[in-house]
Amino acid sequence: MRHFAFLDAAATDALFHCPPQEISAADERRLVATALGATLYAPGTRPRLADDVRRQLAAGVASMVLCLEDAIADHEVPAAEANVVLALNELGDSPPAAGESPGLLFVRVRAAEQIPALVAGLTPAAAALLAGFVLPKFVEDTGEVALDAVLRAGDDLGRPLWAMPVLESPEVINRESRLETLLGVRRLLDKHAEHVLAVRLGATDLSGLFGLRRDRDLTIYDIAVVRDCIADIVNVCARGGEHVVTGPVWEYFAQPERLFVSSLRVTPFANVELVDPVVQGQALRRDLVSADLDRLIKEVVLDKANGLIGKTVIHPSHVAAVHALYVVTHEEYEDAQTVLAGEAGGVRPSRYANKMNELRPHRLWAQAVVRRATAFGVLREGHTFVDVLAASQAVTA
Repeated sequence: MRHFAFLDAAATDALFHCPPQEISAADERRLVATALGATLYAPGTRPRLADDVRRQLAAGVASMVLCLEDAIADHEVPAAEANVVLALNELGDSPPAAGESPGLLFVRVRAAEQIPALVAGLTPAAAALLAGFVLPKFVEDTGEVALDAVLRAGDDLGRPLWAMPVLESPEVINRESRLETLLGVRRLLDKHAEHVLAVRLGATDLSGLFGLRRDRDLTIYDIAVVRDCIADIVNVCARGGEHVVTGPVWEYFAQPERLFVSSLRVTPFANVELVDPVVQGQALRRDLVSADLDRLIKEVVLDKANGLIGKTVIHPSHVAAVHALYVVTHEEYEDAQTVLAGEAGGVRPSRYANKMNELRPHRLWAQAVVRRATAFGVLREGHTFVDVLAASQAVTA
């Protein structure tokens, strides 16, 4: 897959100092995890699921999850299982044409017992499209069983499959059990590191345990009990940079009356040099605000600041904003290159003359920036995520 492959050569050259690179499922694990970007969830019950997948991948989605868990009702599970297998087989019968991205496709199961049955129903061509499984309610006791099921399914297919655990159980957020539970999760992550692509956060489930739901005017970081849990998850599971933890789901996609004024500043939109003059900066900002995407943008910025990479989304309109925010700015890239250029420690000034780069403390950050640069590209100097959003809208309008 390659991000922003829908842009033509002229637009790509105008936007990127370093264009996004093609990423395959066989690349280094953390690079693949970074490239997931906005992972779009689709209920396994959708009647034309294969067509939906093709359409979203063509529009720039890089990773999708066909969901057999919370997205469907209990009584729909058997039909949804059959529908997911049918969709994957249809996709296998008609794979993407040369030059089109197949993306990374995952199935979210309810229980480990579903995995062998799902794999057994796939044709060889369909099995080649399956990237792995999302494992809900992940804790150490049941997580080992789920991971073993993924490993066995990979053996049956003759190639490894990725696992993506979801942290969303009471043991994860309850204060008295959290540390012990997370340490157990970390043990499993380390034990199966070559097969665990990324850790996902079930913020909706975690909030629901306390009867909470974040309002569209807030980010998940405004919900104190969930914010504290995310901090501990990052502390234990993302410590050392060996494992990628993704940002929690953004669940809103239509805008009613607003309570608070948008915090999305006007200036970046008013001063930007748009790739396509048809897309006006102020109109683009109004579109983002009216679609409630300004709150999503704020939450993604906070995700990045807190060490989370990627985002779970439930609507195609979210994807372009998330991907635009993960493109590396020219300033970030220059600073990362400065940090990685030396190993003896010390401090070096930024070429932008606005900060100091400390070679040892900033090293893990710089390595993560380089992975992001490989997956999403590096903007030309003076460009921002607004330019990427404008170019994306010009293509999809």
